[in-house]
Formats: sequence, structure tokens, C-alpha cells
Amino acid sequence: MTATAGSGFLAGHRRALLVPTAALLWGTQFAFLNPAIGIILVSLYGASATEVGFALAAYNVSGFVSTLVVPTRADRSGDYLRPLLWCGGFTIALTTALALATTLPMAVLALVALGGPAGIAIGLIFAHQRYTGAGVRQIMRTRAVFSFAWVGGPPFAAFLMGVLGHRSVLWVVAGLGVLGLGLTRVMMHAHATSPHARRTPPAGDRMAVALRRPDVLVLLATFVALGAALQAAVSALPLLVTGELGLDLEWSGVALGTCAALEIPILVVLGRVTTRLGPRRVVAVGCLAGLLYYALVTLAASPVVLVVGQLPNAVFIATMSGVGLTLFQDVLGRPGLASSLFMNTTRVGAIVAGPVIAVGGTSALGYAGVFAGCGVLTLLGLVVLVVGRFRSLTVRVSPRAR
Repeated sequence: MTATAGSGFLAGHRRALLVPTAALLWGTQFAFLNPAIGIILVSLYGASATEVGFALAAYNVSGFVSTLVVPTRADRSGDYLRPLLWCGGFTIALTTALALATTLPMAVLALVALGGPAGIAIGLIFAHQRYTGAGVRQIMRTRAVFSFAWVGGPPFAAFLMGVLGHRSVLWVVAGLGVLGLGLTRVMMHAHATSPHARRTPPAGDRMAVALRRPDVLVLLATFVALGAALQAAVSALPLLVTGELGLDLEWSGVALGTCAALEIPILVVLGRVTTRLGPRRVVAVGCLAGLLYYALVTLAASPVVLVVGQLPNAVFIATMSGVGLTLFQDVLGRPGLASSLFMNTTRVGAIVAGPVIAVGGTSALGYAGVFAGCGVLTLLGLVVLVVGRFRSLTVRVSPRAR
């Protein structure tokens, strides 16, 4: 290997490490901040439970709108790193505003005006990775890195707040935001000097056109149902553990931690499997794993079942969150639009999860009824996916003009 070829190989290897490093950094920021927002609002500003609910709802609406607007606009130029740079600025501004705010309205205003735009960073990272030619395996490995940040992030953030006070986590996130700005500048330089950088904007339907396509509507319906099942199950798990099983709350932490730890190697394996079987088949198998988990918890809830059942639960979550993203990217030619729609299916699913918890929790099964409802949602998502795929294979739809 010549010196020039060797230096080119090393440069390419360094560029390949930038995106996973960015995913780890941004994932750590939000793993620190998002679980702590409610605690911060209560401890620093004396917010009531109702006020916390309204504040988080406004924060999520801001995130929903930002996720629809910014990545899709980035598709026009094919530049996803410049908006990512702005996300770093918004993160620093948000944490500084929360640390210095003196009233609850000021804090909520900061969450809405700054938190929503800051929260789109990870979607931009995946859009940039896809736009620059990354395959399914690379994207799944990056998704595994992002999941790794959520394994250690929340416990470490809780430790910091317990030792150094609640404001400490805000300043740590601000420091991570500064690192994010620097890393994004490095990524921008590496992308500009890469011989393989794509210079033309991505092709594909705009949002108004894409949302009228049957295959896109099938994906949206499928992943809203799956996202609702996931959100409802995570929210109901502590209630099941303490209210139905009579166990300490720590058991829910053990179960969720086990699931998160299993999710990382599963994502890596799924990257290889998906390239062979195709994303739709893998998502269908993941739905079956989810059905198994929800059936186990509904019919035989116990500490052992709770922990053992995290294996099929991890398979379900990994296929939904990792393979689902690549499926959206395959169907939609615009990476920003794909990330935008996929991320917002989770947000809409969280809204749907509320009634599922309310109805399931008041059923004869108690909080185990929530998991029965999650099983129904998962089955619904699987049926929509399979029927939609069957129709797309049997009915020829002429492509729309672009």
C-alpha cells in the first residue's frame, strides 16, 4: 500500500468514526436531560404535577413541529450538518436558560422555543449518514451506539443531581453541547473534503406528495401502533411492578436496564440480518417477539417472567427503532423526510398510549391489562404491515411525477 493510499484509508476510517461518535455525544445529552426535565421543573420552579404535564406537552408539540420542518428543509440542499450545528447552539441556550430562569413560565418558554429545535439532532445525524451512502449495517451500528448512551445516561444524571444538585445536570449538558458544536465542525470539514461526498440534493417526493402514497400511509399507521405499544408498556411497567406484583420500584429499573443492555448487541446482529431478509420481514419477526413479551406479562406476570421477557422485548424494540428507521429511508428517497416522519410516529404513538394505559389499567386484569392492549396494538401494526405489503405486490400503482 502506498503512502497516499494509506493516508486515504486512515482518513476514511476517521470519517467513519465521526457519525457514531456524534450519535453517542448527542444521545448522552438527551439521556441526561429528557428524564430530568420533570424533576428540574418541580425542584427549581415548584411546578405541580398538572403544570409539569402541560409543560412536557408543550415541549413535545414544539419537538413535533421542529421535526417536521427542519430535516425536510435540509433535504432541499442535502446539508444536514449546518442545522445540526444550530442544534448545538439551541442545546447550550436551553440549558443555560433553565439554569438561570427564575420563574416557571420562563422555564416553559425556554423548553418550547429552544428545546424543540434542539431535540431534532439525532434525526439529522441519521439523515446525514444515509445521504452520504451508509448502508443498513452502518446505520444499525450507529443506532446501537445511541442506545448505549441511554443505558448509562439516566442513572449517571440522577447520581449527579443527588451529589451536586439539580442544576448540575444542566451545566453538564451545556458542556456536552459545546463538544457537539466542535465535533459538528469537524464533521463539516471531513464531509467537504471527502472524495465520496454527494453534492446534489436527494431525490424523492416532498412531504405533501409522500403523505398521499399508500405505502407511506401503511408505514405511518404501522409504526404509530407499534410506538403506542412501546410507550404504553414502558410507562405501565413501574405501575405493574409496584401495584400488581407488590415489588419494589427497583425491579422496573432492573427490567428496563436489562432490555436496554440486550438491545445493543441485537441491533448489531439485526444490521446483518436485515441486509439478507429485508427490513419488512425483520420488522414482522420483531412484532412476533413483541406479541410474545406482552402475552407473557399479561398471563404470567412475575419477577422472573419480567426479566426473562426482556429478551423478546429487546428484539421488538430494536426492530421497531432501528430497522424501522431504515425501512422509512428505503421507502422515502429524502433522508430528512424519512427521519422526520419516523421520529414523529413515536411522538404520535405516545399520545395514543395515554388512553391505552387508562383503559387497560382499569380493566379486570389491572395494569396487566395495559400489556394486553399493547399486544392488540402490536398485532394491529403487524396486520397493517403485512396487508399493505401484499397489496403493494399485487396492485401496480403508477409512480407519481416528481
